[in-house]
Amino acid sequence: MVKRKLVLEDGTTFVGNAFGSEKKSVGEVIFYTGMTGYQEVITDPSYATYIVTMTYPSIGSYGINRDDFEAIVPRIKGLVVKEINDEPSNFRSEETVDQFLKRHNIPGIAGIDTRMLTRTLRKRGLQKGIITSVDTEVTANHFQSSIHEESVQQVSCTRPYVIPGSGKRIVVIDLGVKQRLLQTLTAYNFHITVVPYNYESKQIRRFKPDGIIVSHGPGNPEHVQEVVKTLKEVVDIPLFAIGLGHQLFAIACGAKTKRIQIGRFGTNFPVKDVNKNKTHITTISSHYTVDEATLDEMQVEVTYRSLNERLVEGLRHKQYPALSVQFNIEGAPGSNETAPIIDTFVDIMKKSRVKNGGKIDA
Repeated sequence: MVKRKLVLEDGTTFVGNAFGSEKKSVGEVIFYTGMTGYQEVITDPSYATYIVTMTYPSIGSYGINRDDFEAIVPRIKGLVVKEINDEPSNFRSEETVDQFLKRHNIPGIAGIDTRMLTRTLRKRGLQKGIITSVDTEVTANHFQSSIHEESVQQVSCTRPYVIPGSGKRIVVIDLGVKQRLLQTLTAYNFHITVVPYNYESKQIRRFKPDGIIVSHGPGNPEHVQEVVKTLKEVVDIPLFAIGLGHQLFAIACGAKTKRIQIGRFGTNFPVKDVNKNKTHITTISSHYTVDEATLDEMQVEVTYRSLNERLVEGLRHKQYPALSVQFNIEGAPGSNETAPIIDTFVDIMKKSRVKNGGKIDA
């Protein structure tokens, strides 16, 4: 078995067994707390630029199948596991995780103490890491590259495409949209036009949408100012923003975002509906959150709040037909019990009349 090591910025080193690609890879090391859904995580654009540590000890038992992809091309920088299973036993399995990572040139490391790694990240905060051969001397220069600045540009589509339907006309601004979200929207028979992240407001208006959805995605929201500008200019059209889109919507409303020390990546985050006094277990994949101290309460109200950290998980504009949530409404992996939020968005579209010239002055 070929040996490989994972080295963190602070010098902490883990030596394990190599699988996947043989390439060297640098990325921010995070830990995912869900027990299932490794294929969705590996292919979720929200995990672009990350080296993902799976806290569940055995990964690969049901292989890789054609149905559970969230994007065609995986964008993670590496996969860290306690044990990799090379003999999957599931009728849908078409290849092993090892084969899949080799095909997409992504390195993996197995056989390390993932509990110790997770505790290290919890205590010291998330940090960059490098997966490399055991005989490579790692220096500070290996961690100098900026790994987040162009993450949305890497995962967004490059030109518009259409998913036909006979219902409401929806424009999806693609910041790293998951396939499961598009499947969820298709179930409503929406006529969907997916556009790149840097599509201008005047181009979006040409589609005469009944509503706009801003997708989830990776990276620092401060690096996607093009979307902030667009949101300010189309807010008179019913708007629903998710994940990274939620953070950008908050910035468009004059708020700021802040980085969380350890991030939140998993399927088990309790979130409370403030108005209904009801709690949901949600899927979240984010390193940033909206800074509530910077919210303008005259413009927006908090609709969802996390129970663990009391963070802002949902917003609604008081003047315009716009709302947002931090969590993934479609789960994938995890619970999809918050998917009916789309019904709220549909009601907003039915009640709204699109006006020209609506704009947030933030």
